[in-house]
Amino acid sequence: MNLSCKLAIVAALEREIAPLIKHWTPIPREYAGRKFTFFEQGEREIVAVCGGIGLESARRAAEALIALYHPTRIYSVGFAGALHAEMRVGDIFSPAILIDARDGSRTQLEAGEGTLVTFMAVAGATQKANLAQAYGACAVDMEAAAVAAAARARGITFGVTKVISDELHFEMPSMARFIGSEGQFNTARFTAFVALRPWLWKPVATLAMNSRKAAHSLSAHLERLGCHLTKPVIATTASAAPTAAANSLRSGGRE
Repeated sequence: MNLSCKLAIVAALEREIAPLIKHWTPIPREYAGRKFTFFEQGEREIVAVCGGIGLESARRAAEALIALYHPTRIYSVGFAGALHAEMRVGDIFSPAILIDARDGSRTQLEAGEGTLVTFMAVAGATQKANLAQAYGACAVDMEAAAVAAAARARGITFGVTKVISDELHFEMPSMARFIGSEGQFNTARFTAFVALRPWLWKPVATLAMNSRKAAHSLSAHLERLGCHLTKPVIATTASAAPTAAANSLRSGGRE
């Protein structure tokens, strides 16, 4: 089957882009012995996959998407934690530099401002402060570096669009034990855990509210991005449209 798309999107969880893909077509496909659900938009100009939390999950999802759909561009999208006090929930962040905290390697992006660091675990308030100091980054995520590596290995244009879902001083509840080996979050177990710990009720409710706000902000932004990057352009200005689109998405802007 010879599939193709112009823009590929890799998120961790469906809830990060739920408003965007709610009317897209879910297509189950298998790659390298693993099952994925791809969300196809319209005439397959844009395809999204939600591969799970963490670097390995993101790598597998990106490789599957690239192998099956042969995209022109691939974007890592989803939630990120703020490393600057002025960044607020719902802010869109398109970095110029991506750092992989595992080895300190850097990826220069074609547009954007500031730095995103990909870390190996959910970062609480103390860890976020440490990451900000160590890397001079504006935000932290758990997947972008893996998607970048998959794109680089195949010579595909790569970009990052993140949305702030938790602010610098917000203390994330402990979640590591609820993330499975395939990167999926076990909501039922987490809910049962929280139900017996009243001191967690308020932060978890705040996190849920912030996540919904972030998802709507990101989805609206990605819809505009997709319109820019998939519309036809005159051959003599083929490079101008993507650059203009990317430049319009510079970091720090509030939706």
